[in-house]
Amino acid sequence: MKSNWAAFAAAEPALADTVEGRFGAFTHHVLATLRKDGSPRTTGIEVRFLHGELWLGMMPGSLKALDLRRDPRFALQANPGPGTEMAGGDVRVAGRAVEVRDPQEIARYAEEVNPPDPDAFHLFRVELTEVVRTSIEDEEYLAVQVWKPGVPLRTTRRT
Repeated sequence: MKSNWAAFAAAEPALADTVEGRFGAFTHHVLATLRKDGSPRTTGIEVRFLHGELWLGMMPGSLKALDLRRDPRFALQANPGPGTEMAGGDVRVAGRAVEVRDPQEIARYAEEVNPPDPDAFHLFRVELTEVVRTSIEDEEYLAVQVWKPGVPLRTTRRT
């Protein structure tokens, strides 16, 4: 089962706000894709939340874009920020990246985001398969929240 950002936010608004806040706190994050040989590749990326979608924009011909064209599976981790605090917890999402080829949709995105070259970039829309937040609660518990489409939010706590 797959889900876009709007469906996730409707199902779990508090977690969605936290996740967006973590991604919004810093510009650069870490994207993991799969190379031709199946080995992982991690690269930096900027993300956007617009019009109920999570978007991944990339320079033309970038290896991460070519990876996603070949195999759309990915994992994305929010920048943890400076120091060791990780205010808001560690946040990551996984899913499938669907390349957008509709010129009107690309133009609408470019109008809001202003990419370096609005006529030459790859744009992917995210279909979520998992959202995870790991945080410390009450300075005592490691709390892990896991959301998957069609499954209620699951939270586990450990000391």
